[in-house]
Amino acid sequence: MAEIVNLNQFRKQKSRDAKRQEADENATKFGRTKTQKTLEKSKQDKAKRDLDGHERE
Repeated sequence: MAEIVNLNQFRKQKSRDAKRQEADENATKFGRTKTQKTLEKSKQDKAKRDLDGHERE
Protein backbone atom coordinates (compact mmCIF):
# COMPACT_ATOMS: atom_id res chain seq x y z
CA MET A 1 0.00 0.00 0.00
CA ALA A 2 1.20 3.54 -0.76
CA GLU A 3 2.38 5.96 1.87
CA ILE A 4 -0.14 8.61 2.86
CA VAL A 5 1.05 12.12 1.96
CA ASN A 6 -0.30 15.41 3.27
CA LEU A 7 -0.77 17.44 0.10
CA ASN A 8 -0.53 20.80 1.90
CA GLN A 9 2.87 19.92 3.33
CA PHE A 10 4.01 18.61 -0.05
CA ARG A 11 2.89 21.83 -1.81
CA LYS A 12 4.56 24.06 0.79
CA GLN A 13 7.83 22.08 0.64
CA LYS A 14 7.83 22.30 -3.15
CA SER A 15 7.34 26.07 -2.91
CA ARG A 16 10.19 26.40 -0.39
CA ASP A 17 12.50 24.38 -2.62
CA ALA A 18 11.68 26.55 -5.64
CA LYS A 19 12.34 29.75 -3.67
CA ARG A 20 15.61 28.37 -2.32
CA GLN A 21 16.76 27.44 -5.82
CA GLU A 22 15.88 30.90 -7.14
CA ALA A 23 17.75 32.52 -4.25
CA ASP A 24 20.83 30.43 -4.98
CA GLU A 25 20.71 31.42 -8.65
CA ASN A 26 20.41 35.11 -7.73
CA ALA A 27 23.27 34.82 -5.26
CA THR A 28 25.57 33.51 -7.98
CA LYS A 29 24.32 36.07 -10.48
CA PHE A 30 24.29 39.21 -8.35
CA GLY A 31 26.06 38.36 -5.12
CA ARG A 32 29.41 39.96 -4.39
CA THR A 33 31.39 40.18 -1.22
CA LYS A 34 31.98 43.47 0.54
CA THR A 35 35.64 43.50 -0.48
CA GLN A 36 34.67 43.04 -4.13
CA LYS A 37 32.22 45.94 -3.88
CA THR A 38 34.76 48.28 -2.26
CA LEU A 39 37.46 47.30 -4.77
CA GLU A 40 35.13 48.01 -7.68
CA LYS A 41 34.08 51.35 -6.17
CA SER A 42 37.68 52.40 -5.63
CA LYS A 43 38.53 51.50 -9.24
CA GLN A 44 35.58 53.57 -10.48
CA ASP A 45 36.64 56.53 -8.31
CA LYS A 46 40.21 56.33 -9.62
CA ALA A 47 39.01 56.18 -13.22
CA LYS A 48 36.81 59.23 -12.64
CA ARG A 49 39.70 61.15 -11.04
CA ASP A 50 42.00 60.26 -13.93
CA LEU A 51 39.40 61.37 -16.45
CA ASP A 52 38.80 64.63 -14.61
CA GLY A 53 42.55 65.22 -14.49
CA HIS A 54 42.76 65.17 -18.28
CA GLU A 55 39.92 67.63 -18.74
CA ARG A 56 40.69 70.78 -20.67
CA GLU A 57 39.56 74.15 -19.41
